[in-house]
Amino acid sequence: MLTAGGDCPGLNAVIRAATRRLLEHGHEPVGLRRGYQGLADPSLRQPLDRRTVTGILQEGGTILSTSSFDPFNEPQGVERCLAAQESDPLDAVIAIGGEHTMWITQRMHVELGLPVVGVPKTIDNDVVGTDYTFGFDTAVQTATDAIDRLRTTAQSHDRIMVVEVMGRNVGWIATFAGIAGGADGIVIPELTLTVEELVEAIGRRHARGKHFSIIVVSEGAELAFASGEKRVIRATEERDEYGYERLGGIGQALAREIEDRTGYDTRVTTLGHIQRGGTPTATDRILATRYGIKAAEMVMAGEFGRMAALHGTEMTSVPLEEVQGVKTVDPRYLELARTFFY
Repeated sequence: MLTAGGDCPGLNAVIRAATRRLLEHGHEPVGLRRGYQGLADPSLRQPLDRRTVTGILQEGGTILSTSSFDPFNEPQGVERCLAAQESDPLDAVIAIGGEHTMWITQRMHVELGLPVVGVPKTIDNDVVGTDYTFGFDTAVQTATDAIDRLRTTAQSHDRIMVVEVMGRNVGWIATFAGIAGGADGIVIPELTLTVEELVEAIGRRHARGKHFSIIVVSEGAELAFASGEKRVIRATEERDEYGYERLGGIGQALAREIEDRTGYDTRVTTLGHIQRGGTPTATDRILATRYGIKAAEMVMAGEFGRMAALHGTEMTSVPLEEVQGVKTVDPRYLELARTFFY
């Protein structure tokens, strides 16, 4: 088993569940530390037993640690994985990660013949092929709690509060937390909402005697204007060690535009990594446990090249080759949210 990409509440619950089910049937689970780096480097392997996974259900993070190591982009990465597999072969690999990890896992299966099973995880809920990923519920609850707390101070001081949440290039967290927290505006990558439209809506609220507003914005959203101009806001032009851009900063940019155009005191709160850390909710613990059990059963049944998936209330699986791109916000949720805006 390996955990790759960003950390996520519920990872340990998957590891625990899969380990327990595999041990129950006489198998010997092995943890690969630091994602796919653990597949390339046998020294990063560790046995998993009952003692290893005892007491980790409620813990955030991952006992296996994680990274975005991509064998296909690392010098001799593929060769190292093949050499390790030849010297100390594994019967199967359960790869727990987001959409990029599923893409790597698909390539490992097709191009290298590795027997793999994928498990979708991300707080962003953007993995194609499954209705929900574990970690999403915890992130939404964290963001909702923050919105609830910000509402009281916004109302007390007649302020506009802009709340920036995670989500990368989709707006699932912003949409769900915005609906749950009663936000007065939601800005996400899937929907172009201009600064002028927000300013007009805030003005209408003030005219009705509502002298405060809560605006939730997803980190990957663009700053758009009625003129058609769109600005891509990034925390920095630099990329991380694996080439991924660092998102963030849209909240500050939007807050400045609103304050400059309205004159209303506008503050911004960026929730950042607190959405990814800490104890998973009960919903995520249960969902992650179901994913872990399903992954173990897929391994024992030889269902390789597939990803465990939640469809409705049923746990099933889909071919990894179908897990491409990102899953954007269902427009029906946006329509639901519009009912309560402005």
